[in-house]
Amino acid sequence: MANLETTYLGLKLRNPLVAASSGLTSSVEKIKEMESAGIGAVVLKSIFEEQINNEVTSLLLKDSQNTAYPEAEDYIKGYLRSNTVTKHLELLKATKEAVKIPVIASINCVSAEEWITFAKDFQDAGADALELNIFYVPTDRTERPGMAEQLYLDVLKKVKMQVSIPVAVKFGVHHSNIVGMADKLMAHGADSIVMFNRFYEPDIDLEKLELTSSEVFSSPHDIRRSLRWIGLVSSILPKLEIAASTGIHDGKAVLKQLLAGARVAQLCSTLYINGSEVVPKMLEEITDFMRKWNFKKIDDFRGRLSYKNISDPLLYERSQFMKYFSNRN
Repeated sequence: MANLETTYLGLKLRNPLVAASSGLTSSVEKIKEMESAGIGAVVLKSIFEEQINNEVTSLLLKDSQNTAYPEAEDYIKGYLRSNTVTKHLELLKATKEAVKIPVIASINCVSAEEWITFAKDFQDAGADALELNIFYVPTDRTERPGMAEQLYLDVLKKVKMQVSIPVAVKFGVHHSNIVGMADKLMAHGADSIVMFNRFYEPDIDLEKLELTSSEVFSSPHDIRRSLRWIGLVSSILPKLEIAASTGIHDGKAVLKQLLAGARVAQLCSTLYINGSEVVPKMLEEITDFMRKWNFKKIDDFRGRLSYKNISDPLLYERSQFMKYFSNRN
């Protein structure tokens, strides 16, 4: 019988399916439902630094008295942060009491300010691990190259000073040297990386002449954004665990990421679109594949088609894209 058990962030998982941080993981009942469906672990909904800052700004603008006194601004900022953290800690504690699967806390941050010391609060509340969801948009044309990457390292360094539980870093594909970035994150203490984040992207409504949001959910085609880099990073940095993310809608996508070298696969859009019922279907697809190829456990095929393990590693490189078209009539 196929054994789907694996490990991630030092935690034992019954299978490599992880519910990614989202609105679905902000409800204990939804998380219990996913556990019953067979999910291997869950990443709680992130605490958003950006959201807290926006709420502070909104309250300050509503009443001019708030901006007249610096103490008032500090009070509002402190209250909102404390209140938000309290709610997330309550969710974490309630989830830990309700389920047996590993529970990973998440912080979505855009700076390396002192507020990330709240990471220790999550550890003290029982989080099995922590995921840092970092995003920064450089808008200053005088900013030196490498500043954005340094922000990631600064946040990670400060968090590692606060906690002893495993820490994963979730980042986007927009880096000049993804392999180098992964290497630096590992050197600064990251136990895992999540490749890649799906950030909010703007669109333009031509009927209303307004800026709006692009498609919220990922597409199965989005798996291509991470598959190449997981195959490369897992080969060049074999000691660094990788969680695949974005575009994973069925069991076949999970299998592809595992074959490329991922340790687990994070699910989000497919849970919104198909509900928790998609989890047992994905597990069945994985089991059928393993039975077909006579694989007894995940490690029997993990990384089998990574950069270092295929006969022609250049298939992972961009030049093959041009070769493909040059051979077509």
